[in-house]
Formats: sequence, structure tokens, C-alpha cells
Amino acid sequence: MEHLIALFNKKLANTSLVFKRYIYDEINWDNQLIVIKGAKGVGKTTLILQHIKEAFDDYTKALYVSLDHIWFSNHSLLELTERFYAYGGTHLFLDEVHKYENWQTEVKNIYDFYPELHIVATGSSMLRLEGAVKGDLSRRARQYDMQGMSFREFLEFEKQIKFPKKTLDEILKDHSYLSAQLTAGIKILPHFRDYLQHGYYPFYKSSHDGFIERLQSVVDSVIEVDIPAVSNIEYSTVRKMKRLVQLMASSTPYTPNITTLCKQLESSRNNALKMLDMADKADIMRQLFTSEGFGSMVKPSKVLFNNSNLAYAFSGTNIGTVRESFFASQLSVAHELTMPDAGDFCVDNCYIFEIGGRKKGFSQIKDMPGSYVAADDMEIGGGNKIPLWLFGLLY
Repeated sequence: MEHLIALFNKKLANTSLVFKRYIYDEINWDNQLIVIKGAKGVGKTTLILQHIKEAFDDYTKALYVSLDHIWFSNHSLLELTERFYAYGGTHLFLDEVHKYENWQTEVKNIYDFYPELHIVATGSSMLRLEGAVKGDLSRRARQYDMQGMSFREFLEFEKQIKFPKKTLDEILKDHSYLSAQLTAGIKILPHFRDYLQHGYYPFYKSSHDGFIERLQSVVDSVIEVDIPAVSNIEYSTVRKMKRLVQLMASSTPYTPNITTLCKQLESSRNNALKMLDMADKADIMRQLFTSEGFGSMVKPSKVLFNNSNLAYAFSGTNIGTVRESFFASQLSVAHELTMPDAGDFCVDNCYIFEIGGRKKGFSQIKDMPGSYVAADDMEIGGGNKIPLWLFGLLY
């Protein structure tokens, strides 16, 4: 345990408080049990270390551990908790919980046996808390879903440029004024291009020129380690999921032909749909459905990469994929996206959006009420034509 404490103190010493993610102030840290879900690389570890560094005068009251550490190969989480609590610990922070077998059972026992102990657990975006154990954690835990950085956050993180968060209604009603005001002293488009390529994952700063290779290795790790840790799948499925990513890279935005996809993956229809669903839940892909149906056994109408960085990493020559992936990643945090009959996205069953470059027109969505064009390569829009970058201020 002393080794774990030493690692914790070293990580804490290297944690900066200069920039905090959007979700930091949304979390009610007073809850007894908090679960923070998110994709690999979006900054969950930094988030909880920042909270410890800022909230505790006495660091001995808190302990951060990653449950994939080798210490847990012959020690249990309950054993750690017992020793930590006996020495006056009050707050336990558990990282990578999905890599610890039966973590939900042990966390539930800790919650019940140590009511004065506060627990924060972080793990894969695929974590499921409902029904996993008798008296499941969903009734006990306050859950938060953490996304990658928005364009607004990237500007603050990279350039110390602080833009206010905007609602979708504010953007739709006042986008010309907002974009003119915000771009008065800054060339926004070069920053936006940088964000599309590497701004979603905070680790880009430590990756330098190797960011794309590191992001590709992160996707490999999610497929090889994280998904099997949460879903009971065979190694053959892991190989097929890697093939699925490559298929998507060559053809996204992708309208699935399930018969063809099954042949390409050498898989049944149900398994092909299951793989798409797992890739979606793991924040690698994003499925779009019509408003008539959702679910793991329903064929999606379109499949995108989860965010623009993944689109660049796997299909960088397809700027349409990059733009649509960006729009979906920013809107999906607080809004429902579906596939419309015409246009690229339906938002909240109310607005229709077509995504494109500065010359993109309304021909595909003409005469449709509540329709807009989100256009790349333009600083300031007009009428129902809105700069694409402006949707990066939503969170």
C-alpha cells in the first residue's frame, strides 16, 4: 500500500490546476458514490487529481489508485479500503475500475460497510451499472458522462482564449452577432483546423508529432482491453472489430448495408449489429438512427467516427466525415441526434442541419422548416447559414 501512496503523491505533484474540464464544476463531489464514465484519453484521471489537490488540505484523507496496477494481482480492493479507512482515510478515488474483476460487487460492499467513506470511480464509457449485481449500483451512484474537449475548451487549453459557453438557441438566433463579436480580435479558422485534427483529446500536448499514432494505439487498446473487460467477447470478435474500424475508415459517413457488412466481417447479422453497438458505446463510432427506432439490434441509418480527431486519424482525406463527426460530437452532449429524411442531422426532433463547406447551399433541405446549414471555412454567417466552428461553444 505504501507504494500506491507514493505513486499517488507523485501524480498529485505533477497535476496542474491551470485548466479544468467543463464537467469539473458540474460534479457534486459531496455524494457518497460518484461514477465518472468516459472514453480513454479524455482526462478522467487529471480531473479527479485536480479535485484532490484543490479540495484537501490534508492529502492523507484521500487516496487515488488505478485498479489496473499490479498491486491488485494479489491484493483486493476491500483489503485496501480496510487499511485506508483504519488510518483515517475519508475519500477513495478509484481509476480504471472496469479492469478490476467484480469491481461493482466490492464497491457496493464498501458503500454499504463504510457509510462515512466517499468513493469516486472512473472507467470506460461502456460501464453498465444497472442490474450487474443484486442491489445494483445505479440506485447508489451519481453518474456522470465525460466527453472530450469542446472547441471552446481547446481554445482555453491551447491559447488561453476564453469564450463563453453558448446554448443552441443562442447560436441559432444570434450567430451573426456572436461570431462577429468573437472573431473581432482573433483568426478563428486556423485554430478550428487544429482542433479538428488533434483538439478533442487533452493528451495531444504530450504527444507532439506522434498524436495520430498514439490515438490509433488508444483505439487498439479500447478494442483489445477495455471492450473485453466490460463485454464478454471472444478474441475473434476483437479482430473483427478492428476490421470494422478499417471498413468505416474507407467509407464514412457510412450507410450500412448489413448483408454486405456481414460478409466483410464474416459474421452474423446480430453479431455485426452488436459490434457496431459496442463501437458506439466505446466512443469509437457514432450510430445515427431514424426517429422510429433505436437499439443494439436495429440497423443504424448512418455511422460516423465519434469525433473529428478519430476521423482524421483513420480517414483524414475525407473532410465531409471530419465535419460531420465534429458537429455530432459537440451537439450530442446535450441534444438528441437522429437521421432525417433530408439533410445530415435532425436535432431534438426540431431542427434540420446540412453540413458542408462555405459554398454549401440549401438545395437538399429547401422548404423544410427549421433547417440550417453549418458551414466550414467561414468566420461569420448570415441568415440560416451558420459557421461550423460556432457549434464548438456548446459545452
